[in-house]
Amino acid sequence: HIGIFGRRNMGKSSLINVIAKQDIAIVSEIPGTTTDPVRKTMEVAGLGSVVFIDTAGIDDYGTLGDKRVSKSFKEIKTIDLAILLISENVFSEAEEMIVTELHKQDVPFIIVHNKSDIVSLHPSLKKQLVEKFHCDIFEMCAIKNERLNLFIEMLRRNIPETAYHSKSLLGGILKQGDLVVLITPIDSEAPEGRLILPQVQAIRDILDNDCIAVVVKEREIDHLMSRLVPSPALVITDSQVFLKADAAIPKNIPLTSFSIMLAHQKGNFSHYLSGTPVIGKLKDNDKILLLESCSHHVSCDDIGRVKIPRWMDNFTGKKLIYDIVSGLDDLPRSINDYALVVQCGGCMITNKQLTNRLKQAIDAGVAVTNYGMAIAYMHGIYNRAVAPFSEIQNDDYL
Repeated sequence: HIGIFGRRNMGKSSLINVIAKQDIAIVSEIPGTTTDPVRKTMEVAGLGSVVFIDTAGIDDYGTLGDKRVSKSFKEIKTIDLAILLISENVFSEAEEMIVTELHKQDVPFIIVHNKSDIVSLHPSLKKQLVEKFHCDIFEMCAIKNERLNLFIEMLRRNIPETAYHSKSLLGGILKQGDLVVLITPIDSEAPEGRLILPQVQAIRDILDNDCIAVVVKEREIDHLMSRLVPSPALVITDSQVFLKADAAIPKNIPLTSFSIMLAHQKGNFSHYLSGTPVIGKLKDNDKILLLESCSHHVSCDDIGRVKIPRWMDNFTGKKLIYDIVSGLDDLPRSINDYALVVQCGGCMITNKQLTNRLKQAIDAGVAVTNYGMAIAYMHGIYNRAVAPFSEIQNDDYL
């Protein structure tokens, strides 16, 4: 995710249009044309899928203007790289505010001096900015589509590799030729004609590790296991059918869930391990925050909004209070009010977004867990479910 920031009428919308080679954002000489962040997803060679975010001017004012600026600043928590646009050699308080927030969120940035056809970047300003911020400075004229290839190359140099190279989901667990069974229920929550993203990601990762994937519904797992020779090296199940999978899969075969697989890849697995057992210590009126990092239609069998609260109430026997937040929306109360945060697998958000989402809880000393790990704990199969990721397993947490 790459955010484009700057004052009004700096050419932010022109830049996103020229990168995309489409009229994505409205371009006008009237300051304040962009009100809400505009997103464009495209493929960039060497980076893969990139989301460019065009934000409102950071120098907007008035009641609505202040809200637009606030939205622009909120985007900083979601991005991997920032582009700060300036022109006519102006760099003052508004730009300093953005840079301060970027540093606070540990977001790398480049400074682009736009509209170079009108006024060129003064060497003294360039020298000052390089010495102060140690960042790349680029000069261009967005509307003339000049130096675009050089600009894209600068993006490649500055965006952190972790933003587009994720570690393998199952690397280190599998060896070449291993057989992996995926238990994928087709229920009311399954998308029409498709598998859910974690299941697709698991299949791809299994293939990338030169292994064999066998996909089966939970009703056929007994029949499959009676026919499989040799036995699978690993079974990955949807968390909702953990108990059935645990009963069907011999104890000598490693078993985990798609959600726990994602927890190991992104987020903070060690904090998940230490935070999950807090479920057994919850008290009446404790507040639980469920972070559902995507937006979808809610069904009567919804895992986050229906099943986890029901399982948690039954497991603890306590009267608990639940807040559910979708996407990257603001929290309804202070993070310090919660006894536990339960994060979904996070397949629809970036590592940076998930890390920032959990950071406020971890910094505040609030326990965090993950959908799959919480479900495994409440169903009495936690030890088995996290065991495949033994390289970071700590027996004290089990």
